[in-house]
Amino acid sequence: MASSTQHRVYIPTNARANHYLLAEITPTDDFYTSFSDIDSCYTRIAKQLFASCDEYELHNVHLLANDKLPVVRFHDESYQLETAKQMLFFYNPRYHEAHKLHYTPTFKSKKIRLLFLATGDDLRASSAQFHSRVQKVLDNLQTQLFIEQPQFKLRDHQHLTYDLFAKSKGCNQSYGYKLRSLYPRYLARQCKIPAEHAEMTYATFSIPVSRGIKTQFQSLINKNNYTEFYNYFAQSFKGCCERYELSHGAMVANGARPIVRNSQIDKNDGNSELQKISFDVNATATQIHIFFNAEKLVESLHFVIVATHKDKHEMGYGRFMNQVEKTIHAMCSELAINKERQDLSVRFFQHISYPY
Repeated sequence: MASSTQHRVYIPTNARANHYLLAEITPTDDFYTSFSDIDSCYTRIAKQLFASCDEYELHNVHLLANDKLPVVRFHDESYQLETAKQMLFFYNPRYHEAHKLHYTPTFKSKKIRLLFLATGDDLRASSAQFHSRVQKVLDNLQTQLFIEQPQFKLRDHQHLTYDLFAKSKGCNQSYGYKLRSLYPRYLARQCKIPAEHAEMTYATFSIPVSRGIKTQFQSLINKNNYTEFYNYFAQSFKGCCERYELSHGAMVANGARPIVRNSQIDKNDGNSELQKISFDVNATATQIHIFFNAEKLVESLHFVIVATHKDKHEMGYGRFMNQVEKTIHAMCSELAINKERQDLSVRFFQHISYPY
């Protein structure tokens, strides 16, 4: 019984779930030239896509033809924000629906991205069914529109977001999750995933550089160079990860948002908005990446902890998340954080991707 408990992580009942699939295709020049103009091309894809989505009851779907990376977050209001590099989608899966085309007129997008957002009450329980429906829509598009075109790259993203200090704010109820791996979960529900696929499982958390933190580290911040300040957090992070046997992670304090990738597919890369971080999850050697801008004090310090093959258990990733939580608590025990008034958002991510 103790072993079973060890593989469960107790997450507050007010945790928020997100599930979405992103299908990317890079059409050939011949595909684009088969239409009278680029805008007609996008509206034709949208028409075909949304008709298929109606058929398979997919109620919140977006077509992106603007070469921007979609980022999905839970919110009680439905809205989209655009930056130079990203498109942020905020929605509540329980209430919000949309079929929408996002493009820049006359702009030829390198990639066409189809974003399928899950809707309903229990996203984790219906995730395999949702994935299968998306596959059927892509089948339709490949036979009717994207004929003799490259394969789609299909990425399935699931996350659970919760406040680590929810208990201090009066949320005393929690639910024990095993957090099983996506591949066996989907196979058990007759959702076909190819044996050749890539999986990534990781957690992220952010520590706001609040008034309390600025006061606590006043002597390190008042130097117009923040190297010592960032080094304190980098050393604390490395030490806590080592204590709880977590070998793969990153700290990002350069104003960019961390994007986690498998090193077999992607290499480290960055711009002003996004910091792409690549990990080899099969390697046993420690991989801790630190990114900061010594001349800039950021609003939040972002941290990533990645599960490796040794963290993958048949029971699930519950034990891994318990180690992650212990790491965060150890780091925060030294910090001026008011648990009753400040949120510390933890996100548990599961990704599976393959060519379709």
